[in-house]
Amino acid sequence: MAMASSSSSSLAFSLSLLLLSLILCFSPTQSSNTIGKGYRLISIEESPDGGFIGYLQVKQKNKIYGSDITTLRLFVKHETDSRLRVHITDARKQRWEVPYNLLPREQPPPLGKAIGKSRKSPITVQEISGSELIFSFTTDPFTFAVKRRSNHQTLFNSTSSLVFKDQYLEISTSLPKDASLYGLGENSQANGIKLVPNEPYTLYTEDVSAINLNTDLYGSHPMYMDLRNVGGKAYAHAVLLLNSNGMDVFYRGDSLTYKVIGGVFDFYFIAGPSPLNVVDQYTQLIGRPAPMPYWSLGFHQCRWGYRNLSVVEDVVDNYKKAKIPLDVIWNDDDHMDGHKDFTLNPIAYPRAKLLAFLDKIHKIGMKYIVINDPGIGVNTSYGTYQRAMAADVFIKYEGKPFLAQVWPGPVYFPDFLNPKTVSWWGDEIKRFHDLVPIDGLWIDMNEVSNFCSGLCTIPQGKQCPSGEGPGWVCCLDCKNITKTRWDDPPYKINATGVVAPVGFKTIATSATHYNGVREYDAHSIYGFSEAIATHKALLDVKGKRPFILSRSTFVGSGQYAAHWTGDNQGTWQSLQVSISTMLNFGIFGVPMVGSDICGFYPQPTEELCNRWIEVGAFYPFSRDHANYYSPRQELYQWNTVADSARNALGMRYKILPFLYTLNYEAHMTGAPIARPLFFSFPDYTECYGNSRQFLLGSSFMISPVLEQGKTEVEALFPPGSWYHMFDMTQAVVSKSGKRVTLQAPLNFVNVHLYQNTILPMQQGGLISKDARTTPFSLVITFPAGASEGYATGKLYLDEDELPEMKLGNGQSTYVDFYASVGNGTVKMWSQVKEGKFALSKGWVIERVSVLGLKGTGQATDVQINGSPMTEKIEVSSKEHTYVIGLEDEEENKSVMVEIAGLEMLVGKDFKMSWKMGMH
Repeated sequence: MAMASSSSSSLAFSLSLLLLSLILCFSPTQSSNTIGKGYRLISIEESPDGGFIGYLQVKQKNKIYGSDITTLRLFVKHETDSRLRVHITDARKQRWEVPYNLLPREQPPPLGKAIGKSRKSPITVQEISGSELIFSFTTDPFTFAVKRRSNHQTLFNSTSSLVFKDQYLEISTSLPKDASLYGLGENSQANGIKLVPNEPYTLYTEDVSAINLNTDLYGSHPMYMDLRNVGGKAYAHAVLLLNSNGMDVFYRGDSLTYKVIGGVFDFYFIAGPSPLNVVDQYTQLIGRPAPMPYWSLGFHQCRWGYRNLSVVEDVVDNYKKAKIPLDVIWNDDDHMDGHKDFTLNPIAYPRAKLLAFLDKIHKIGMKYIVINDPGIGVNTSYGTYQRAMAADVFIKYEGKPFLAQVWPGPVYFPDFLNPKTVSWWGDEIKRFHDLVPIDGLWIDMNEVSNFCSGLCTIPQGKQCPSGEGPGWVCCLDCKNITKTRWDDPPYKINATGVVAPVGFKTIATSATHYNGVREYDAHSIYGFSEAIATHKALLDVKGKRPFILSRSTFVGSGQYAAHWTGDNQGTWQSLQVSISTMLNFGIFGVPMVGSDICGFYPQPTEELCNRWIEVGAFYPFSRDHANYYSPRQELYQWNTVADSARNALGMRYKILPFLYTLNYEAHMTGAPIARPLFFSFPDYTECYGNSRQFLLGSSFMISPVLEQGKTEVEALFPPGSWYHMFDMTQAVVSKSGKRVTLQAPLNFVNVHLYQNTILPMQQGGLISKDARTTPFSLVITFPAGASEGYATGKLYLDEDELPEMKLGNGQSTYVDFYASVGNGTVKMWSQVKEGKFALSKGWVIERVSVLGLKGTGQATDVQINGSPMTEKIEVSSKEHTYVIGLEDEEENKSVMVEIAGLEMLVGKDFKMSWKMGMH
């Protein structure tokens, strides 16, 4: 479960090694200049698949971190117009790579028998050019560079000697000092989303609480986005090192160095040039984000410590009484029998009563999700364990299942690289679904987390766990495993921030998976492989769009699962950090992401919880979750927090159609749901380091209070007109971009909509199922006071639990909205694709609100589809008030016009126009 438990043990370990950490001070123990002289390129020629194959020979051997691999095979290919791959491996022997069946992609040519030509053969190739990326190289010592054709910028330049040993790989690139870097996660970045030179960036999946800053956490995403402003124009690209082994990445401002403890160099260079282009091209490679069901965009409530079903029923009732929206109720492991997966506690959660409760909430559209940990309790009377042993699905150590300890006590871990495990896991999920009709699964502790370290046995003559004291204290008899180079590699990554052993509180890295794969290599893909197996199981069992929440993630996890950011604290710093972590995961291709609202532990203050729901209401994944040992913190526990929740979640439920359309865009193009400001304003360098505000989509901006005691917020407004969503007569207008101090009393959050936008909304509700049935409205924004303008928007609708999210199935509709103003006339129209589904639901557009219009606000000659409208409709107008006005006072006068009482069918093209009275 998400817990303070293993976090506490990790923290204790951190303190015990504090002195060691200070001594090491996280500086490279060797530089590449002392490790070797690198390699020389001895041949390169075109391969049949359109790539190039070359061979590299070591120049001078040494024993630092092990022996050099003498000959390497280089493979270079422009896989698409915007993606270049550079793959370097042992020329003679197959090495570990991220499995191609888990992350499907092109395979390099098989290793050949003949290795290169005579070193006297001339190398006639000078560079390998693609449409936008150019690969160039030097032969002795071998270095390579990747350049952008359009502006001649060098994107990557392996400036120093290449090092390639069995358990130590090193490569560096130089960087311009004005490059802004993002990514290299998962970690909690106290300084915001933009990477800061000389901070530690270690990639190795760990159960370390997210309260630990700048430490390797639950996921491993060895990619970064590089944003540069060249002559006033922005260019973004990305670099992925597809490698699942542990690594340190040293970012020095003018250079970046990878130090990896295994695998291969498998680089992908993504050309961009816009941030959105980068994520599109990146997810084209690693897999598009999973489509999410509509209800998952509603609000979720969870707590570790709902001790019995009556407490859960009470929580649901209290949300309804408080008139706070709630779509999904969760159980941490309280529903389990002795913490064992796929079981029910017969006393606290009797099946008959649970089924009656689920029938009740399912009828009104609410959903129920439970937690599931990978550790299977070693218990001969436990059916899941019996079937697992019979199917032989566990990770092994010296031929026997590897013993660990998690919540049930002694456990074995399923090996999701084994096809038999995937089948067994699917069968267990089906059995549990037959027992309890769950609506999704929460897969936790899958880094993988272990309360013990080393080789353990179950103690004789005593109970383990004893039931006394914290459940995360190791009670097995264990001894350290250091006898192999896999358990004690020559180079020590900065694991957990204190150079912990790579097997600390996880599976021993010399343990083996299916086909002899070492945990040393596969460690960081455990959660990824579990998510794939879980996704397949839920799809098979339910036949609906799966919802999976995973703590551990890897490159490609977004194709199967959502993510929450783990065990955060109820502190202002954790609130601030939650924004940059969320934004990073959008870049990683995991757009359905959020943090525990109000913090997991300890209890937040009332003021903090107010401010947190004002941010968390706009996380893509919005869930309140708390620790067993913390006081209750559901949103109705404080009157002021309930007010803030009704306000912020009220807005969320009105914009659910917009969020769901962003979910569709994410699935089709990878576009993040929540985005940094620079995604929409890449040329505006002021926003490159902004981690205190964020966008939903391209134009919906949240500017929250993130500090104690503040009732105003300083917000950055990129150039243009921004309209306040809670009072659309209020606007901030700036021609060149400005910082503005906004009023923000306790129950108020500043949310603004940018010009040139058409936002589809509904009327909201307490459950998304009900909110979906309400009439639509359109909010249309033009630049304030402009005599000419143009705006666009879109809307995607479907039967939200269909496995596929796409057009063409007869159960989906897509609408493009357009609007223009010019010559005193306002026009708006739609173009519908496959309107049958929307027509079957009877959805109508009941109101349009047009902002920023120049004129008196007198709307005359209103026409819909060519016919004058004189009856039923209501026309009103209000003048805008500007927080910052335009420089020209006359331009400062503009109005909002609302037309209500409309009955335009969403599923049918419409045209609407009216004339504006002019001053």
